[in-house]
Amino acid sequence: MPQPSTPQDSRQTLDAIVREGAARQSVGDVQGAIALYRRAFAIDPDEPNATHLLGIIARQSGDLEAALTLSKRALARMPESPVFLAGRGATLAAAGMLEEAVEVLGRAVAKRPADAVSHRNLGQALCALGRVGEAMPHLREAVALTPQDPEAQLALAHGLRDAGAPGAAEAARRALSAGGEVAAQARFLLASLGEGKAPARPSAAYVRTLFDNYAPRFEAELTGALGYRTPEALAALLRGAGLEPAGDLDVLDAGCGTGLSGQALRPWARRMTGVDLSPRMLDAARARGVYEALEEAELVEFLARHRGAYDLVAAADVLNYLGDLAPALNAMAAALRPGGHAAFSLETGLGAPYALGPGMRYRHDPAHVIALAEATRLSLLELEDVTLREERGAPVAGTLMVLRRS
Repeated sequence: MPQPSTPQDSRQTLDAIVREGAARQSVGDVQGAIALYRRAFAIDPDEPNATHLLGIIARQSGDLEAALTLSKRALARMPESPVFLAGRGATLAAAGMLEEAVEVLGRAVAKRPADAVSHRNLGQALCALGRVGEAMPHLREAVALTPQDPEAQLALAHGLRDAGAPGAAEAARRALSAGGEVAAQARFLLASLGEGKAPARPSAAYVRTLFDNYAPRFEAELTGALGYRTPEALAALLRGAGLEPAGDLDVLDAGCGTGLSGQALRPWARRMTGVDLSPRMLDAARARGVYEALEEAELVEFLARHRGAYDLVAAADVLNYLGDLAPALNAMAAALRPGGHAAFSLETGLGAPYALGPGMRYRHDPAHVIALAEATRLSLLELEDVTLREERGAPVAGTLMVLRRS
């Protein structure tokens, strides 16, 4: 006669199921892992290890809402687990909840000082909050623990650049071994430091991550210490070009960010659309309540899909994240109706059509941009040389333009 199972038997069965799920997950069999975790939940609906591992799958697949719920639930079952603290902190950082991420990741590395990934995640979260001095020991420790990890080297390179400290180029060169997106970002960083040719544009993934991380402090930093007033200056230049606000235009705010530019452009709009690569920027723009529509998309691709749709396309502090502006200006002209207007800002460069500056933004020669624009049926109406912002105590030279489509 079979013996009834004991709690110990159930625990052993549960542990075996979770171990098998983790093994499947480690080799990329995500669906197999999920099926096993569901079997585990049939035995214990709150099994913490399965909950934690399923949260990692959710985070890696981009379902941050589920990842936040699962990581919170796992940690509630075992609040002192350094593994669960690390998972929760990484998820909070991915969701842009940086202050909370720093607190949780700090607890994780205090309990498990040899956790290189959590040191890196903590350093990156601190950098994203502008707390570079606090970040550097963690970024250096991540590299000391895993010197062959290209992602740790790249994170250190960015931290050193942000801190204005030596060694950023050396760390970026070590990250080149990774290939793929990590190597692309390393090459981009090296170009901003004067090593190698600037690419025609950064990867969309880089820009999205940059602004997702920047979103929590974007407005306070730009409009405060950096003295950013480009949207208002573009609005004034539109008036100077004879385009008075009458609330009757279809307006595209290209690279809308948190909606500062949309707020300045609203008086011209019958209908205003914002487009941006960063979901977190779009969340902030949505809360501002000045747009009829907001779209998550790459700018040039979006413009190309909306031929003849707009009377005004504005891009404040956007084209400096593109190198070769020919595709953007062609797409901008195509998206405008005849007689429509384009208004945008540039960071000013001279000589080369474009160059990557130390702030990892592109500078453009205005004469070259005007020539490109005229080749796309955009005629210059107004041009103004301005200071766009302060950067490390120095003014950033810019150029504002308003053009009309023939």
